[in-house]
Amino acid sequence: MTAFVRVSGPPNSNFLVGYPGISATLPRIEGKVEIRPLVGYSAPVQVSLVTIALQRRESIHPAADSMAKKHLAAPRKEITDIVGKEMLLFRCPGGREHESVLSMDLPFVIFIPYGRGGEEVARRVPPASLQLGSRTAETFYELVVTVQQGHQDQRKYAFPVPISRYDTLSTFGMYNRPESAEGVTDHIVTLGISVPRWSYGPLDPVSVYIKLSPNPDWLSKARKVTIQQITVGIEEEITYNHEGDEPTTKVKTLAKQSQSVGVKLPVAGYFTNLGLIFPAKDLRDNEGIVPRGKKEFPTYALSSFTTTGTLYKIEFYLTVKAKLSSARDILIRQPIVVCPFDHAGCKEEMEAIEQAAKDAAQVSPDNPMLPASSITRASDPHGLEKLGMAVVGGHRKPLID
Repeated sequence: MTAFVRVSGPPNSNFLVGYPGISATLPRIEGKVEIRPLVGYSAPVQVSLVTIALQRRESIHPAADSMAKKHLAAPRKEITDIVGKEMLLFRCPGGREHESVLSMDLPFVIFIPYGRGGEEVARRVPPASLQLGSRTAETFYELVVTVQQGHQDQRKYAFPVPISRYDTLSTFGMYNRPESAEGVTDHIVTLGISVPRWSYGPLDPVSVYIKLSPNPDWLSKARKVTIQQITVGIEEEITYNHEGDEPTTKVKTLAKQSQSVGVKLPVAGYFTNLGLIFPAKDLRDNEGIVPRGKKEFPTYALSSFTTTGTLYKIEFYLTVKAKLSSARDILIRQPIVVCPFDHAGCKEEMEAIEQAAKDAAQVSPDNPMLPASSITRASDPHGLEKLGMAVVGGHRKPLID
């Protein structure tokens, strides 16, 4: 008899408990594997072995966004990894080929790695679920339940689990300090920039303090310099196959703001503030409705964010360009972090993260205190009662208390 298999999470909550990327919350997946007969709900099912694992599937196809290149390029490159460890939930006792069961509820908890652990892949924090446009790159996760039923082949049942990362929230202190950078051209002019924080989400304001100053040792040359234009932009840089032999990099400008200046460089220097709004993706369709998202991927108001997988890496840069005459132009590319949530959304999460950390303090990763498995065998004298049935006059009937 073929088994019906499903995975259910804790009552009134998600599979995913805690916040991936934040070790204090002990990010983990909790739930139970439920096995029932597929046909005839009181017919016993033969079960020899049940395991569960969290599987990460990642793929890239850099040419997929162009129909012409797509057919000429190499095929899609894919990898599949197990995150953490595979868990054995049930094995029938030695000397027996299988157990005949009427129902099985097997609780489990899978801890998601939260320590970077250098080269030790098993300890790296897994990257967030993401699908780029035209599927040029994607990462998604599945809970894979393997069931061995006697002599039959092992059957695998996959259940998607969307995973977000929370270690880039713009409300964290490490991102809320000013960052500055400098660039020099021909030793005549120095461009200095400063940003108040360096993590941004959709529709967050990005403001840049800009200073152009002459080299005091070359004032005669510096006085001839005219500041023509200052441009601030945000670039997305995707590197496909970044750990492999032939990495491919694609750079796209997401936003740009220019200011015409047209003044000679003053001896005291030129100061200005320039800003732009970080671009967001409208989630609503033509009728103003937010369509239901895909089961494998969380819905974000961004097409991509800062992340590093095995096959691809996405980075962002704040670019400031000063266009000058009588001196070469100066360009600064300052790395920034892009978070999937806006600043207000990040603030809302902070309280929940603190609470999750308090809850996690009671959990031991070595002994997570799982509830006992519940297995109703065909040989149990009251087995049918648990299914809400009784044998009356040799026939199975619904049980009426």
